[in-house]
Amino acid sequence: MKLLLTSGGLSNKSIINALADLLQKPFSNAKLAVIPTAMNVEIGDKSWFIKDLESLKGLGFESIDIVDISAIPRDVWEPKIREADILLFGGGNTYHLVYWLKKSGLSDLLPELLKTRVYVGISAGSIVVSHKISTSTSEKDYSKEIAHKDDNGLGFVNFNIRPHFNSPYFPKLTKEYVKELAGKIKEPLYAIDDKTAIKITDGDVEVITEGEYLKF
Repeated sequence: MKLLLTSGGLSNKSIINALADLLQKPFSNAKLAVIPTAMNVEIGDKSWFIKDLESLKGLGFESIDIVDISAIPRDVWEPKIREADILLFGGGNTYHLVYWLKKSGLSDLLPELLKTRVYVGISAGSIVVSHKISTSTSEKDYSKEIAHKDDNGLGFVNFNIRPHFNSPYFPKLTKEYVKELAGKIKEPLYAIDDKTAIKITDGDVEVITEGEYLKF
């Protein structure tokens, strides 16, 4: 299984090179599917999502598809997902993303799909690959219609991720905060900033950074 878990996306050359290494072919020959579902319930400005898409476009992929698994039925989204070489799960509300991964059935397909594809996570899309998503700062009970009681993630890695370390947009995510958070969970914790990613190749873990990270 090949995963690239980021805080701020493909934000620098080191992270882009890490994706190229996982992909093992030119971006111009690779199809990318972006799953934006996590952002649907976030309130306010979404210019960060547009910025992510602009960055992706600049890398020259063969094609970029947008596949919202909460908006279209499985017989529509599954062929789109299977067509892709890279599955990129964007940021937003972690609980909402986990809910739709499981409700749609994509969570059951991913272990098979990721035998031949690369998983890229941004923020919430990175948090969900852990066994638990308790490092998320997302609002859990934002909807009266959807009861988010499930703290279980996908379980692809044996550590937890806290993105946006030291970000001015997340002022409470300081060294002191993540140290306290690490003390509440059993598995190791990586706190990564927006210039850092964690690269996993068949269980081998490597930190890719032009910024700062902490491991507890």
